[in-house]
Amino acid sequence: MKGFGNIYFCLSRRIRKIIFCLLIFFIMPLSVSAVDLGLVTNLYTGFDGVGGDENTFEFKADIWPRLSGIIGGNGEFYLSAGLTLGVTRTKAASTETSSYIVPELLRTELSFRFGSMGIKFGRIFYNDPLSLIADGLFDGVQFNFNTMSGKFSAGAMYTGLLYKKNAGINLTDYDLTTFNLPLDYSDFVNTYFASKRIITAVEWDHPSIAEFLHLNISFLGQFDVNGADSRYNSQYFTLKAGIPFGSFLFEAGGSLGLWQSALNNNNKNGLMFAGDFGLFWQLPASFQSRLSLTARIIGGAVNDRNTAFTTVTGKYFGEVLKLKISGLSMYSLNYSARFTRETGFSLAASYFIRNDLGTVQGYPVSADSDGYFLGPELFTRFIWSPASDLQINARAGVFIPSMGNAGRDEKAKWRLELTVTISVF
Repeated sequence: MKGFGNIYFCLSRRIRKIIFCLLIFFIMPLSVSAVDLGLVTNLYTGFDGVGGDENTFEFKADIWPRLSGIIGGNGEFYLSAGLTLGVTRTKAASTETSSYIVPELLRTELSFRFGSMGIKFGRIFYNDPLSLIADGLFDGVQFNFNTMSGKFSAGAMYTGLLYKKNAGINLTDYDLTTFNLPLDYSDFVNTYFASKRIITAVEWDHPSIAEFLHLNISFLGQFDVNGADSRYNSQYFTLKAGIPFGSFLFEAGGSLGLWQSALNNNNKNGLMFAGDFGLFWQLPASFQSRLSLTARIIGGAVNDRNTAFTTVTGKYFGEVLKLKISGLSMYSLNYSARFTRETGFSLAASYFIRNDLGTVQGYPVSADSDGYFLGPELFTRFIWSPASDLQINARAGVFIPSMGNAGRDEKAKWRLELTVTISVF
């Protein structure tokens, strides 16, 4: 295994200059009083496995400097970057160890407000009403307009300059092939960036129609501009509604998707669907606590036209199982509590069901399985913040395929995680 120092000196001169300039960029404003400078260091350790025969150990350190400030009387800027250093050790038939170092531009935006209108552009955050289809950072521009009838927004974004592993865009075989290429600094352009997609989004959000209904409606379209032989475009009409009553909140939403694909001049199109439901109860306790029952139903393939629901950015079900959501449903019961200002706790029980027999492949599904029930997952989390600039997050969980019928002979999968976050403001 090469050490991190060796990895750094193996980088091209241009990449080393970029990393150096980023560090200087965030260090120099220390003497300027008009800006706000911060630094977050995140230390992560994860250990997981299937039974006792296979396991993976990962250690990762993230360094996230940020810089923010005011421009004139109606503008703001926010700049942030990141550097991730990691080591992964996998033990199966043989033991393999690898290390990596990844620089990344994070949220970096300029925003301005003119009365009820606003605009922001740069590397901005966007998510759809269900936080399901497109969720994360994108390069682009977004306009907002607040009225008595709710908030209207419209934006256009691009994905081709994002780091591919964090964007997780895998809509075609071409996407998957480039996604799985290891990061190679001698071929940085072809191994670092995500699939090239243009995203347009129009949204309307009203917090209280008739003083009881929260309604959020959006139309999102993504268009493939990779120039590859295979092409996949999709459009999504999404609606989410929330109704509070006393200490309860009921939410329901869904998305109807259209898709168009082309492979070797063979054009196809079709439909897809996803649904989202939740009941949340703020418990009558002396400390803040909540019980929730949720269901996320991601349509599977019915035929060549009615296909499994696809998302633009990578989305997974399960903290231990981590399956791509297409063609999968997850039903969860979750309890969360904040006992004191410093401590929090959550416990979740989820069950996974596949909606067709072809979309979900790999563990825990057996090669010849005709079962739909994958099994349950139990996951718990404990958070302790002994100081405002220190947080310790411990998580553990297990997935049990023997309590389903899709792979009942498979061994249980388990996961342990510990994250320490240190913030300097």
